[in-house]
Amino acid sequence: MAKLVNRAKMTTATTGTGTITLGSAVDGYQTFASAGAVDADVVRYVIEDGSDWEIGTGNYTASGTTLSRTVSESSNAGSAISLSGDAVVFITAIDVDIVQPDATQTLTNKTLTTPVISTPTLTGTIVEDVYTITGTSVALEPDNGSVQTHTLTGATTYTDGFTAGEAITLMVDDGTASTITWPTTTWVNNGGSAPTLATTGYTVIAIWKVGTTLYGALVGDGS
Repeated sequence: MAKLVNRAKMTTATTGTGTITLGSAVDGYQTFASAGAVDADVVRYVIEDGSDWEIGTGNYTASGTTLSRTVSESSNAGSAISLSGDAVVFITAIDVDIVQPDATQTLTNKTLTTPVISTPTLTGTIVEDVYTITGTSVALEPDNGSVQTHTLTGATTYTDGFTAGEAITLMVDDGTASTITWPTTTWVNNGGSAPTLATTGYTVIAIWKVGTTLYGALVGDGS
């Protein structure tokens, strides 16, 4: 790959289509050497000579400060332009030097690697999403939020929207004394039974899934 350096732009009094002898730096720019080009470097160059232009690669020679020309594109149908003696030449990147995204590619043909974070140190409070459930036929879906509240408006049926490893804290307000039909759940406390909902305030229930088993536990006082 051709070498690139920053802000290197020089004059040249060379005429014709041969090797360029570099002059001085254009105002506001550096010489090739000052920018970091060294003897025998292959650099990507652009020449501007009035309305004529040329892009190519060239061998920079520190002794005599010259630059050979191997043309890749030009205003002269891809051939070297004939210099007038009043041109500028600079080092720059062109499209082939830059990796560009292919708009036709999609994630379906990409391999994604799941990052692994080991023993991170967390500073401050972790803020959890709070989701308000509505309706009487509801899939308990952890993607909605890790804390979910539901004020019952009638007899309610919950279904299992969990994937293994997911968990939520469910806060149920049953001020209307409605009933809940739970999905198949292994209750780990409360005598192995679903909690009786309080009709004042929230009944708080932790629900999580391990493998294919959905677990539930009453949080705090209750029955």
